Amino acid sequence: MLQKPKTYFNWSSGKDSALALYHLQQQNQYQIDCLLTTVNSHYDRVSMHGLRKTVLEAQAEAIGIPLDILEVPESPSMEEYGALMGIKIDQLKSEGYTHTAFGDIFLEDLKVYREKMLSSVGIQTLFPIWKRDTQELLREFFALGFKAVIVCINNSKLDASFLGKELSSELIGKFPKDVDPCGENGEFHTFCFDGPIFNHPVLYELGETIFRTYDNPSDKQHPIKFGFCDVLLKGVVN
Repeated sequence: MLQKPKTYFNWSSGKDSALALYHLQQQNQYQIDCLLTTVNSHYDRVSMHGLRKTVLEAQAEAIGIPLDILEVPESPSMEEYGALMGIKIDQLKSEGYTHTAFGDIFLEDLKVYREKMLSSVGIQTLFPIWKRDTQELLREFFALGFKAVIVCINNSKLDASFLGKELSSELIGKFPKDVDPCGENGEFHTFCFDGPIFNHPVLYELGETIFRTYDNPSDKQHPIKFGFCDVLLKGVVN
């Protein structure tokens, strides 16, 4: 019997990752035994999503796939990030990994960057939900029984009322017309807490909401403001 390629999954903790992992598992062609997530070591939270590392660990435990963490400093440059990722990939290669997967949908530049970087070190890339219609993806997400909550918003695209809300067809219908249903342009990020890839749901409760302002590389005069809704493990001292 041929051995399945050893594959690590680039896990964001959100809905796109969850659906992409589901499809990869359904294909049954790859040995997926690692979830790789980037965590900001200053905040001890998932980069971009702002999810606590403790909640990320509970999520991985509920899925039943071991978690590997790439720790990065508070505001890493592209060079710093690339160097740290290079060290992590070397480690994974030494452990026998030959393939990796992403939940990207249609950001062409990002896909090309990932493919170029990883092919240069002998890692093959997989994009299980690439070029799928985002409305169709969400319909499938709900039909399969996945559940997710919005934990981060770009405040120039969505207002604070969407933070902490469970994703639903009704909620998506309230999005402004320029917001992609899957937030593929960075309009929002989610925490997926239940669905067919989970052995059991992650029980959570919502904490405080905070806003942070970041420099905008494309428009120095207008910084970007993001809102984050804290997620806490239910019944646990976080």
